[in-house]
Amino acid sequence: MYPPIEPYDHGMLDVGDGNHVYWETCGNPAGKPALVVHGGPGSGCRPGQRQAVDPSRYRVVLFDQRGCGRSIPHASDPATGMSVNTTAHLVADMERLREHLGIDRWLLHGGSWGSTLILAYAQRHPHRVSEIVIASVTTTRRSEIDWLYRGVGRFYPEAWERFRQSVPPGERDGDLVAAYARLVEHPDAAVRQQATLDWLAWEDAVISAEPNARTGAYGDRPPAAQLAFVRICAHFFSHGAWLEEGALLRDAGRLAGIPGFLVHGRLDMGGPPSTAWELARAWPDAALVIVEDSGHTGSDTTRAHITAALDRFARR
Repeated sequence: MYPPIEPYDHGMLDVGDGNHVYWETCGNPAGKPALVVHGGPGSGCRPGQRQAVDPSRYRVVLFDQRGCGRSIPHASDPATGMSVNTTAHLVADMERLREHLGIDRWLLHGGSWGSTLILAYAQRHPHRVSEIVIASVTTTRRSEIDWLYRGVGRFYPEAWERFRQSVPPGERDGDLVAAYARLVEHPDAAVRQQATLDWLAWEDAVISAEPNARTGAYGDRPPAAQLAFVRICAHFFSHGAWLEEGALLRDAGRLAGIPGFLVHGRLDMGGPPSTAWELARAWPDAALVIVEDSGHTGSDTTRAHITAALDRFARR
């Protein structure tokens, strides 16, 4: 991790549909362009994400995806419509941001949900991508969503039962994510808040056994950020991110010629390494490292691999 830095420029980009997306640039204005794509969906970018990329060699771009962070309107406001917040909208926002900043091609870096969005963008605009560095690989297949919100419950039965009991009795054996998506749209603010807290408690439980897990990593957010995060997550995951099942793996051939580096924790309970393995097999220009001491939240070893990959790509 490089020392903390501040942006040298920032702004709000009008992406249509009444949405304005926050963006910032830091590092070397004449350096190699690199876009950092945050996870969640709905986490928003964080100052620490500026530190993964060498500021002397990269022009680092960060942005808050629709509805979260400093972007407006904010998903914590129940009046904010979600129909114009989909994977296709976010891909279009990234491309509009590239054009706005006058960038021809950029390296893409991110993890978790960010890796899904990176893959969707790169497969749509491969000629605009120079390299890709991904941690905690996901493709947001419905099978992956089902594992995260049901399957992994066999390892955390107490926490999963609390997660399940929080939805109406008639929905507990059905689609829990869809049930939560309805709860966070409820007209009663108290219902929305309780569903938010219950969802975050489950997210924290899933990473609780990781060697480097931080207590309250998901729940320790300001209330507005909590509401936006859960509302956006439930919205995206209840729709399978509007992606045909397995499409990002099926279409990995579109990434041919783009060098990639994938790093995934062996102990990632929320997203087992099998997805990263499948992607590496389908994408011949990608290298995969599985880190033995890491889960979904990473480790010093994970960060060292990412930094080394970014340093290698800076020389291309």
